[in-house]
Amino acid sequence: MEIKTNISGEGTSKPMFTFDELKEAETILADFVEMHASDIFIVTGQPLSYKRKGKICIHDNDTERVNPARAERLIRQIYQMASRDITRLVETGDDDFSLTVFNLSRFRVSAYKQRNTYSAVIRVIKFGLPNNKEIGVPNNIVELVNKKNGIILVTGPAGSGKSTTLACMIDYYNTNRNGHIITLEDPIEYLHNHKNCIVSQREVGTDTRTYLTALKAALRQSPNVVLLGEMRDHETISVAMTAAETGHLILSTLHTVGAANTIDRIIDAFPPEQQSQIAMQVSMVLQAVVSQQLVPTVDGNQVPVFEIMKITPAIRNMIRENKVHQIDGAIANGAADDMITMDASLINLYNAGTITHETLMRYCINQELVQRKIK
Repeated sequence: MEIKTNISGEGTSKPMFTFDELKEAETILADFVEMHASDIFIVTGQPLSYKRKGKICIHDNDTERVNPARAERLIRQIYQMASRDITRLVETGDDDFSLTVFNLSRFRVSAYKQRNTYSAVIRVIKFGLPNNKEIGVPNNIVELVNKKNGIILVTGPAGSGKSTTLACMIDYYNTNRNGHIITLEDPIEYLHNHKNCIVSQREVGTDTRTYLTALKAALRQSPNVVLLGEMRDHETISVAMTAAETGHLILSTLHTVGAANTIDRIIDAFPPEQQSQIAMQVSMVLQAVVSQQLVPTVDGNQVPVFEIMKITPAIRNMIRENKVHQIDGAIANGAADDMITMDASLINLYNAGTITHETLMRYCINQELVQRKIK
């Protein structure tokens, strides 16, 4: 049985893949899902590898180094499975998309060229939505979406679980509230069913051209909540703040650690002459910043750790008056408002015996202060 491909590739015709050849990529994906991999690596010169519990391992039954021909073959098969044209990868060297394999899993594929060969890193996304209690996301984080409007940011380094936390928040709103939820993602990861809400999920590059285009259009689509996958530039940030001012709840991400760094990043994205005005606008629309990291535990697993900042009148004044450096102190003293610093969360895990001293020191923000507190 032969399956014809619509993959064009560098202006030359490519051989058709047989059914058995397409099974090679699917078998590899199935193997790694069975191994509970979080990420799969297809990289020339390295055996097929995967990440599990934060550590990269080699496929036990496939220890040969992947040569350029095999890497390209596997990646073309994955494109074929996704019914996606490979032209963008061929022409630009980068492409991101999602893929669903029936009865197996969903995958987020980041394909790229390196040293003139094809490679890919594939994130495994389990079917179904995560349960916030099972994965360690506190109720007081998912319940932030009870806010009527404003901006809630979930921040942290790549791979820290931001998308998972946002999926929990969207599902909570979808289950407990009523309205229209629009998600703008690149690519779509978790799939949400219509529960008490109508959920529209749009993928950048497939359903819309850019985040900015989709966000502007979303304001005419009667949304209650808009999930904006990433605030990439000052134009997108500006439109997001306008949307928040006009009565919408905006959820988004930034690759920062800590509330103060996040606020600085937003303000610094604008030209110097606009920053005072932007600081005023941020102080009015921002509702909360949740920063997170994934840290290794003593039993070899990983656990999310959070910093939670909720906007209080005092913090609004700090943002408005360019005293962002004082925010960490306000969070440390904000336990009554369910606020906690990243370092305090890590100390709690250390005191509970969940993480080692080495892990505490590696992931904390202020090592000297943390060392004094644990003594």
